[in-house]
Amino acid sequence: MIFLVRHGQTDWNVLGLYQGHTDIELNGVGIRQAEQIKEKLNHVSFDFVFSSPLKRAYQTAQIIHSGHIVTDCRLMERYNGLLEGMKKGEFVVNFADPNEQRFHIETLSAFRKRINDFWNDILKQSSDKNILVVTHAGVGIYSQCYFRGEPPDNDYTQYKMKNCDIITFETDRR
Repeated sequence: MIFLVRHGQTDWNVLGLYQGHTDIELNGVGIRQAEQIKEKLNHVSFDFVFSSPLKRAYQTAQIIHSGHIVTDCRLMERYNGLLEGMKKGEFVVNFADPNEQRFHIETLSAFRKRINDFWNDILKQSSDKNILVVTHAGVGIYSQCYFRGEPPDNDYTQYKMKNCDIITFETDRR
């Protein structure tokens, strides 16, 4: 079973700022959220734990799991280029447009490829294991696409995870 968790809250989440690769720590609420997830998952023995190396995800993983955690750069949030640190909604940006170079945003195809590569590699080795993956909102959306397919009407907002949401997937099927 795969347990996919989005990191706990950060001050930038509260302010509505683009985070991307900017390395922001959890705030007090985020720490408490991660502690609640730890309690919720305390009955699960994880065979593998993976995390984005960014502080907000790695701190969340450390709170949930006291053992070995493997960081994987493929689990990092999408790089938002010049938008990082700016308030969402200040600019109209089509994040799905691969020609959007003005803000130096990671292309959607490159972002999705690294997420798919992560899952392809993990599922080859771990089809019958309990796996915890702690990551970010964007990775959560496209992880759900990997396991469930594209959302109806291409409404990706229905796949958006809140801070410290948990989604589970079976490891033996896609």
